[in-house]
Amino acid sequence: MNPPVDAGQILQAHALYCQLTGQQLRLLYDRERAWYELLKAGYSLQDVRRVIRYLQREIREQRRNVGALKLSNLLQPDRFEEDLNIAHIRLEPPPKPKPALQSQAPSEAERERRRQHAVRRLEELRREAGF
Repeated sequence: MNPPVDAGQILQAHALYCQLTGQQLRLLYDRERAWYELLKAGYSLQDVRRVIRYLQREIREQRRNVGALKLSNLLQPDRFEEDLNIAHIRLEPPPKPKPALQSQAPSEAERERRRQHAVRRLEELRREAGF
């Protein structure tokens, strides 16, 4: 069960919407009721912020129409829920895994041992080829 919604929460939500969108909308009864229903459904101010930011990003990228930020559209619970869920989805592919760390460079002694092995192998190949 969701906690009760009070008038202060509704005022905060509406003020946040106005602040983030740069609009000056009066909080009339119908809007107050729509905010009440959205908050009563369990959505928080953080959710409102996330959806607005998501919609603004989508509008800038020309994937959504500016009408998506109309208060009457934003406060429709079904649409809000869908936009909130999409805002949580990672739209980019996950980062590529980092290549495994290569072991440290061989020590001087190990390099010398490998060099000597290569010289011996080269001499063997020359003998076999008749050089």
